[in-house]
Amino acid sequence: MKIAALSDIHGNLAALNAVLDDIQRQGADVIVNLGDIVSCPLYPAETADRLIPLGLPTIGGNHDRQLLAADPSRMEPSDRFAHDALHSEQLTWVQRLPISLRFEDDVLLVHGTPQDDQSYFLETVTESGCRVATHGEVRRRAGDIEATLILCGHTHLQRWMKLGDGRLIVNPGSVGLQAYGYARPFPHRMEMGSPRARYATVTRTQFDWEVEFRSVEYDWNDVANCAALNGRSDWETVLRTGYC
Repeated sequence: MKIAALSDIHGNLAALNAVLDDIQRQGADVIVNLGDIVSCPLYPAETADRLIPLGLPTIGGNHDRQLLAADPSRMEPSDRFAHDALHSEQLTWVQRLPISLRFEDDVLLVHGTPQDDQSYFLETVTESGCRVATHGEVRRRAGDIEATLILCGHTHLQRWMKLGDGRLIVNPGSVGLQAYGYARPFPHRMEMGSPRARYATVTRTQFDWEVEFRSVEYDWNDVANCAALNGRSDWETVLRTGYC
């Protein structure tokens, strides 16, 4: 079985279409979506319309939850933009997304960690910034989850780690946004360093799983222009460069 894992699309329809085209060329038995789907200053409604008919195994991320749970006047700008752009049927689709999903018997989909959609799984933030998490940290975050493969998103960074007990944790990176900055618990930046769209394939072999990280060209300058027109120079920079 070959799984194509998508995460953190963030309403970037052009990046999503490029990734779906690449998956079609590469081949996959199933495509899964790990959340943070429509929050953006880009194309939230169009992205929802592209995905809903596909019926992919899909979970919600923290931004999907936030654009439903809060008073719109108090939302973050990207969540507010998406909330205002989506019609009722699209919002209902987002509302019905589970926070985690068991796929097959031994594959688990989460957005952040099994416990929290806003926690980092494979990275740790300190006063010095963000670093790769230790095996011990990742093992504690995985807890007693029984799965040979755990797919996560949220940090927008392509990374995998295999624990001593054989469990494999894979973050496919972000389809639609290749960097962001965040202030908690300490100020830090997550940056892929190029604007290419990211995803991963994970293939079950006779004895284990094999991971391939993919990066895909698309017209990011056009999408960056859209962000600029919508008053988001921060997104414009990220979309053009992959840096904050």
